[in-house]
Amino acid sequence: MAPIGVLMALDQARTQYYHFKAIIIAGMGLFTDSYDLFCISPVMKIIGRVYYSDDGHRGSSPGVTPPAVVSATVGVALLGAVVGNVLFGALGDRVGRRRVYGACLLLMVCSSVGSGFSVCRTRSCALTSLCFFRFLLGVGIGGDYPLSATIMSEFANRRTRGAFIAAVFSMQGFGILVSSAVIMAVAAAFDHYTGHPSPLDTPESADLAWRIILMAGAVPAALTYYWRMSMPETARFTALVERDVVKATNDIGRVLTDLDLIAVAEEEVAATLRQPPAPSKPPPSPPYGLFSRRFVRRYGRDLFACAAAWFLLDIPYYSSTLFQSQIYRPLFPPASQVNAFQEAYNVAKFQAVIAVASTIPGYFAAVLLIDRAGRRRLQMAGFLLMAAFLFALAGPYDGYWRDHSRNAGYIVLYSLTFFSANLGPNTTTFILPAELFPARFRSTCHGLSGAAGKLGALVGSIGFLWASQQRDRAEVQAGHLPGIGMMYALFVLGGICLIGMALTYAFTPETMGRSLEENEIDRAQSAQVGDGGSDDGTGSMARSQLSMSPVLPHRVSV
Repeated sequence: MAPIGVLMALDQARTQYYHFKAIIIAGMGLFTDSYDLFCISPVMKIIGRVYYSDDGHRGSSPGVTPPAVVSATVGVALLGAVVGNVLFGALGDRVGRRRVYGACLLLMVCSSVGSGFSVCRTRSCALTSLCFFRFLLGVGIGGDYPLSATIMSEFANRRTRGAFIAAVFSMQGFGILVSSAVIMAVAAAFDHYTGHPSPLDTPESADLAWRIILMAGAVPAALTYYWRMSMPETARFTALVERDVVKATNDIGRVLTDLDLIAVAEEEVAATLRQPPAPSKPPPSPPYGLFSRRFVRRYGRDLFACAAAWFLLDIPYYSSTLFQSQIYRPLFPPASQVNAFQEAYNVAKFQAVIAVASTIPGYFAAVLLIDRAGRRRLQMAGFLLMAAFLFALAGPYDGYWRDHSRNAGYIVLYSLTFFSANLGPNTTTFILPAELFPARFRSTCHGLSGAAGKLGALVGSIGFLWASQQRDRAEVQAGHLPGIGMMYALFVLGGICLIGMALTYAFTPETMGRSLEENEIDRAQSAQVGDGGSDDGTGSMARSQLSMSPVLPHRVSV
């Protein structure tokens, strides 16, 4: 088989300026994602002071946002992400990656601004409006996952594809860092210009502070809207789905220079001359659909592996994010001794420290190792290390850590769980669905996998709030119900990580160093026996029709 020229050239292309530009363009959606998801915790501290203080703004104790409201605000964004993953993932395969890419970013920009305005200033109206716009924001965030991963995988060469997709995903770490910096800057500025109010005196300007923080998330996404709209459609979608190879070659030639199609064309001609005449075959059967018997036989195992691993990962990952409150609470003055701005500043400061010390280094390690160690090994290693560090926190928690939470070892173990997640499964679950599926299902399958992950995040975020509470009602935080206790909750999270490692070992294939088309063709060939030896649109297109497509016999350059 002689692969189509432009796709072979993409697999062999050297790393160029546009690859890094594409990383920034695609990564800005993930940047906005983490900004909006991680800024909500400090924002809810301010909202509690503004809308839940006794007697307006001068009560006997600082206002605290009820856990049910916090869960609702976090949960609606995650539910929106489930919808966005499925909706935009399917649209990416139906109408093209580029055509819905800009719409997805525009939705994130508008909903970020809407979250800040939140229509009105009464408590019920403001929070209802906030949840509505957070849901829309979640739809945009969820839609960006399959589109960004698919676009980057289809632009990259086979040698560094994993590193490029991991670099796109690593923008999440910088989003966390920037959100913390913005919160700290806004909180410090308001605290200064309001004259450092007392802990029980929350000025009206605090209602403006949290809105500015949320609206600031629209700025980086808006700045990249023009470049996102100016990106060409990926060559693989144009060639494999729309079946217009000439257009694919010309489009990619506008942005990637020095694609040497002369050597590719000569190699194709030589390969064609070496091949014996193909025997006559019956016409291919109609292309199969998503979730048809043939799809399940060929890709059902891969889809299960991707979706299940992502679901299992996000339960402990998002639970660990909520666990931060147990870490930073002893490190800072209690809420009764600081005002609204200082409390939000302290939470954001701790998030920034964790991002710099563990989150971002984990992403960098994944970028360096993903095309050396492989996706499967890193995912298994990350799950195993997460389990080890969670067990190290859980085992002595009741006997030691709960009374020694200021101990540096406690914070180090907690940080290492994030490092391990980002080194392994948090990155690989984003990469694998963009490599395992054929072009006409790639975005959809990535969206389904991402939706499963957000369902896991929902389970982790809401379930952990309950499970981590102590059994004794006297020790339960206000507004919560008794749970199973922090020690047992951490043991459960560690056990989930071990299940993720076992599932990866049993079901996840390795994709390192292979072209996207090789994965597709191997599965088509392995399923032929089960299909009675027949072929379909996908296999035929990969083996025969594309090898006969025209190739421009010149060097494409800009």
